[in-house]
Amino acid sequence: MPEPKVASFPAIRGALKFYQVASIITGVMLLLLVAEMVLKYTPIHLELFAGGSGGPLWFAPVVEGPEGLESTGDGINLSLAILVAHGWFYVVYLFACFRMWSLMRWPFLRFILLALGGVIPLLSFFMEAVVARDVKAYLATREAAEVSAPATEGVR
Repeated sequence: MPEPKVASFPAIRGALKFYQVASIITGVMLLLLVAEMVLKYTPIHLELFAGGSGGPLWFAPVVEGPEGLESTGDGINLSLAILVAHGWFYVVYLFACFRMWSLMRWPFLRFILLALGGVIPLLSFFMEAVVARDVKAYLATREAAEVSAPATEGVR
């Protein structure tokens, strides 16, 4: 497996920061989405709304209709907004994963594991910590080797 070039280290650091932010936001959005799905699809049958007849922030019941579950609330459906926001931000997260994976020249299986962080609750938080640790350790090791390599070449 080829290793990243030293010249790409600044890009790797930038990609790592972008990945860390994207993974935290994606993880939080996924947890909100899971909470929303639990509220809607368990016997609780509620959706979160902003505005409308229930006040600034309220839960509206979800009832079984001819086309499946239907919301009875009016106003802005925050449950739907969470679903859409997570979906779009997952695309951003995938881009961050792809950038990190391609710059670090990792195996494809690692990209799949990174991508799963946006669909398996809590995985993005663990992957963010592991990736940050691995990348920082790799960069430090390679930079130390680059610094010591020119010094030992003149000694021979």
